[in-house]
Amino acid sequence: MSNYHLNKQYDISHNLGQVAIGAQPADLVITNGTLVNVYTGELLANTDVAVRDGRIAYVGQASHTIGENTQVIDAAGRYISPGLLDGHMHVESTMLSVTEFSKAALAKGTTAIFMDPHEIANVFGTEGVRLMHEEGRGLPLKVYTTFPSCVPSTTDLEDAGAELHVADIAEGMSWDGVAGLGEVMNFPGVVHGEPKMTGEIKATMQAGKAVTGHFPSDDEQQLQAYIAAGVTSCHETVTREQGLAKLRLGMHLMIREGSAWHDVKEVIKVVTEDQVRTDNIMLVTDDVYPETLVDKGHLNHVIRRAIEEGVDPVTAIQMGTINTARYFKLDGDIGGIAPGKCADLLLIDDLRQMEPSAVITNGELVYNEGKLLAQFPSYVYPEKIRQSVHLARPLTAADFLLPSRSQDAKTKVNLIHVIENSARTAKATATLHVAKGMIQPDPEQDIVQLACIERHHGTGQISLAFAQGFHLKRGAVASTVAHDSHNLLVMGTNADDMALAANELAKLGGGMIAVCDGQILASVPMVIAGLMSDQPLETVTQEVKQLAAAWKQLGCPLNAPFMTFSLIALPVIPDIRISNRGLVDVTEFKLIPVELIEE
Repeated sequence: MSNYHLNKQYDISHNLGQVAIGAQPADLVITNGTLVNVYTGELLANTDVAVRDGRIAYVGQASHTIGENTQVIDAAGRYISPGLLDGHMHVESTMLSVTEFSKAALAKGTTAIFMDPHEIANVFGTEGVRLMHEEGRGLPLKVYTTFPSCVPSTTDLEDAGAELHVADIAEGMSWDGVAGLGEVMNFPGVVHGEPKMTGEIKATMQAGKAVTGHFPSDDEQQLQAYIAAGVTSCHETVTREQGLAKLRLGMHLMIREGSAWHDVKEVIKVVTEDQVRTDNIMLVTDDVYPETLVDKGHLNHVIRRAIEEGVDPVTAIQMGTINTARYFKLDGDIGGIAPGKCADLLLIDDLRQMEPSAVITNGELVYNEGKLLAQFPSYVYPEKIRQSVHLARPLTAADFLLPSRSQDAKTKVNLIHVIENSARTAKATATLHVAKGMIQPDPEQDIVQLACIERHHGTGQISLAFAQGFHLKRGAVASTVAHDSHNLLVMGTNADDMALAANELAKLGGGMIAVCDGQILASVPMVIAGLMSDQPLETVTQEVKQLAAAWKQLGCPLNAPFMTFSLIALPVIPDIRISNRGLVDVTEFKLIPVELIEE
């Protein structure tokens, strides 16, 4: 730290001390509140909080800190809570830029996030990470970055737009505001000592930062090897038993509740039934869509869900504040209300509802009674980032026809069976008709055609497969949000609509689209890397609602189907996925044939 910054920090600390003893006035004093003390688990009535230079100077009866120019906010008995911290989330999943997301998050009480921008990293590498990181540094929301670890998520099963190496991670650890290593999805690589994974973990540990994890397996030996290698947290826990196993081994458990992944109900039982200590438990969102942000909230919704399942409100708030700050070794600045800490505060009428009526960050009132008061700087991405869909040529219906090697009228295929509200898929088989040498989708069996098209380098590579569980009856959908390599994903009941969806989405610069009988039903253009819109929250929310209605029009009844669809190409979560190279058996980490022909 430079002498300038050391001197500035000392000056602030000196001022805080002077305010505490009444020698200098506070900039802001919140009076007559009930303090949510996350350090002791208490609710302390009739408490004031005095703020100077963006930090807390005094907690208690603070009338002696009020001067002639001090701003005074009467909490009128409302709860004063620390601002909420989301310990693991992907801004790209909100479909919004970091700036637009921050507006929605602040209004819901989130004052800091730990984002893993591995979506944009898979498209533009370190350059993409740097751009999102820089955008976040100038906002009222505190945006910390966990540097992406698995780009691409696998090395032999797919092709992304970029690749990150150990040297990139080591450099990233030196950036101001990088708090750790992003979710280490390649757990087999960690377990078996792949040099890239071990090198990334070593670089992170040498920087003294957190190694965040992603371990969806039930293999106890692999879990212990994974932890021993240095990974200290996991958000991919879906059962109570998995949660207990990780906590008992000293791992930090991140319990997730997003738009499609609803893990709180089951995993929170480690608290409500097993009554384990909660010090190593965090609540996170992982992936949240715009409509969820508007209708349900952000991390406040996850905390509310924990409370609904029987967790004490203060305990739930601890899991979304101080526990997260301590995990990332930032509890000296954020996560609680105490002298010297950043003045990131919420005023809440009802802890069980967790809807803030006022939000303060760095001592400034940024949200009050339904209105954003903060100024948000504009941030424009380079044109290169806005032109990210590169196809070799316009696609035709013939590109979506899968030839059969069988001489019969029917053939057996492997297929991907999706599970509603789950990141997981099931490997299944089915018998399909063959017409004019081509394997046919069968909506009667709920089986549709699936395609993954390489969109980063214009190679023209296309893989075809089949999916079940979406209940599409007509039309087609397409998305350039296709975790994690984000190639062009297309699914439909007929080849003509699939070609239309793919071509039209490419013209838009990426995003999501639904078509039927040669007509576009709805689209969400996402010109920032094909992952995020450059439009305001209200616009994107309306577009997403229209897209959701279009999916229903096509016959799909699933909750957040586009999120389930976007994960169908992620070859690190069992059991089976599609990549631009073909059909992937994730349990064995290998490509497998679509058609099952006995030799």
